[in-house]
Parts: sequence; C-alpha cells; structure tokens
Amino acid sequence: MSKRIVTAIDIGSSKVTTVIASVNETENRSTVIGVYTHDSIGIKKGVVVNIDDATNSISESVNAAERMAGVTVSDVFLTINGEQISSINNRGVVAVSGAEITMDDTMRAVENARTLALPEDLNPIHIIPREFVVDKQGGIKYPIGMTGTRLEVETHIITAPTSTWLNLRKCVEQLCLNIVDVVFTGWASSLSVLTETEKELGVTLLDIGAGTTSISIFEESAITFSGCVPLGGVNITSDLAIGLQLSLEDAEKVKMNLDKLFDPDATEDKEKNKKKPRLIYDETEKTKSKKEKDEEIDLSVIGISGNKIVSKSLIKQIIEARLEELFEMVKDTVSQSGYDVAMPSGIVITGGTGLLRDVTKTSQSVFGTSSRVGYPSGLTGMVDEITDPSYASVQGLVKHALDDEMDVGSGKDSDSSSSEESILQKFLDWVKSLKP
Repeated sequence: MSKRIVTAIDIGSSKVTTVIASVNETENRSTVIGVYTHDSIGIKKGVVVNIDDATNSISESVNAAERMAGVTVSDVFLTINGEQISSINNRGVVAVSGAEITMDDTMRAVENARTLALPEDLNPIHIIPREFVVDKQGGIKYPIGMTGTRLEVETHIITAPTSTWLNLRKCVEQLCLNIVDVVFTGWASSLSVLTETEKELGVTLLDIGAGTTSISIFEESAITFSGCVPLGGVNITSDLAIGLQLSLEDAEKVKMNLDKLFDPDATEDKEKNKKKPRLIYDETEKTKSKKEKDEEIDLSVIGISGNKIVSKSLIKQIIEARLEELFEMVKDTVSQSGYDVAMPSGIVITGGTGLLRDVTKTSQSVFGTSSRVGYPSGLTGMVDEITDPSYASVQGLVKHALDDEMDVGSGKDSDSSSSEESILQKFLDWVKSLKP
C-alpha cells in the first residue's frame, strides 16, 4: 500500500495552523494524523513584519504537529495572503501544429498566456486555466484530440508582491523545510467549502480572517476574480474595545461569546433541544427580539471582572457598523475590477469571522443576495479541531496538495528551471484529470 505525507501550513494574522495528513495514493484518500495551532506573532494583515517572530511561530506549530503525528516533515504547502494580492484574466493564443490539438499545443498556449508583462515587484503565484477556445468555439475543458487550426486558453493569474513571498519563504526555509507550493488563501478555502453547483451558477467566497478578507468569485465553474481587503476580525475586536472601554483580550471574549451574552438560555439548552422537532413557532421570540435592543448584560458571565454592564444594542451597533464597512470595501474592490459581488448562488462566508453572530444577516442587507456560512469538509482522521470556518483554508490546502486540479501555478522562483518544470508537470496533471 503506497502512502505519502502531506503537510499544510496556514500562516494567518492571528494563528499558524499545521496539518499533517497521511495519503493513501491507491485510494486517493487522506487521513489527518497531526494538527496544531499556534498564535501568530510577527505577521500582520497577512504579511511578515518580523522574520524572527514569524519563524518562531511557524516552528512551534510545525514541531507540535510533528510530535502528534510521530513523523518528521520536509516538504510543505503554504498559504499566502495580504492586501496587495491581485488578479488578472489573460489569454494565450497559438497556431495548432498539426491536424489535431496535442498536449504540446496546449502547453504552448498556457505558456503564451503566462508571458504577461508584470511589474518586477509582482510574482505570479497561480496560473489557472479557465477555458479553451478552438477556432472561436469556447467552453472547452479538454481540447486534446480535437481538430482545429487555432487554440486559445483563458487563464486566471493571481499575483502577490515579490517581497511578501520572499519574506514568507525565508521564514520557512530557515526551518530547513522545502516549499512545494504556495497557495492564495481564498483559492485554498474555495476547495474545502464551495460546492460544484455553486461554482457553476456563480458564487462569491469571502474568507474573513483576523487581519484580512480574501475574495474569490466563480462563474461557470471557473474562478474569475481574486483579491483581498485589509479588514478582518481584529478590527471588530478593536472597535469593541474602544466602544465598551475594555481591554483587547476582554473585547475578544465578548466577540467570541455573543450567543452566550445575547441568549444564555438558548445556549444552555442548545444541546438538549437540537434533536427535538420544531412544530410551533414560539411567539416569545418576537418579544425577545424587541426587548433585546434595550437590555443590558453583565459581562461577568464570560469571565470579565469589574462589574462591567453594557447594552446589547451598543454591541450590535459596533459590530454591524464594522461589518458593513468591510462588506462595502469588498463591493468597491470588486466593482473597480468590473465584477459584481452579488452572484446567483449568493455569498459564502468562511474564516474565523464566519462564526460571528448574525454575520449572514448583515451580508444580505449589504449585498442584497443570499448568504451562508461555509464549513470545511473532505478530510478524515483527527479533524475535530479543524472543523469550524476558521480552518477552511488549511483544509483546502491539504486538498490542493492531493489533487492540484486546474492549478498550474507555482510559488517558487519563476526564473528557476525547477519551477518551469513544476509548472509544466502540474499542467500535464491538470489536463490528464479532465480526460473523460
């Protein structure tokens, strides 16, 4: 039985999570055998701001996961994020060399698309084929073997600042780890939370982390836009600290325990009643929501000392205002690129802030379309600790490592021959995966 080890490291603004999975290559099935999350120090808004601190955070996370798994890892997959993540759709065109389209023709088309003139300070981290066009006939996923004289490929290229990538690489390589690939957080999360139907109809994924919000938009099963805005859960915590006159630690407690503060009875009875059928609508819920805005709550119930009494309406006002600002920034960022956030399948929110009370209601009011919270799935084994939305990207990173479907990009130095070989090999694997 052939097995290999896959190691995924999600390097975020608030935490570094390492997941080690054992892959049964015969069945193409992965089992998580080690996982550990460590506080992220030296990283702000997805960017390394202190190499030594960031290296130590990554080291602590990897070492603890190795001890749990009982293995020593050498090859790793990383996530990358940051305000300056950007994307562009570019087309490559070649003349078909023979009577039928071959693998060589297809690779030449993709190579033509990736010759896009980018500024020196930008590094392409993904080159994702969206569709092929043969003699003006579009919508083709697998062109090899078709007859034609002209082959086009439309690609989605995601870029990151070269300095962002090099600083991240330095932190990891100081630990004597080999970086197999680096993956945009939004793309990784999409692999673990979006359904094929949503991608086909059109959907927007928002991965709201601590310091940034990653944006990924899909149409007709292909990614069309990738970006990032520099707002996240930390900004909500900061606003709560200022508005409620609390420390940042206590403000974080408030944010993470909203259900307990707003509806303590429902929280206590949740497990008890979750299996009971709901046959009659409880009229008391109406009066409860009307009273909620004027009620005051004692923060001592969540371990905050000092007889701190605050108004529920103030907490809601603070959180909603910051969420609305974040969502409006997302709308502006997307619209500036000529796209629309409101897609037919709506908005899928993941990341740690996806756990925030009523986040989907605020999303629906701003974007005017349906919204749901995306939970990651697809892995087995020791996954109890990584099942909530804050672990969507690391679960997706493991899935990316397993299949690499449609992704022909590489986070390595694009000038190196090994990187060129990696890109072509990934493209070859991708084309093979499309063959019926």
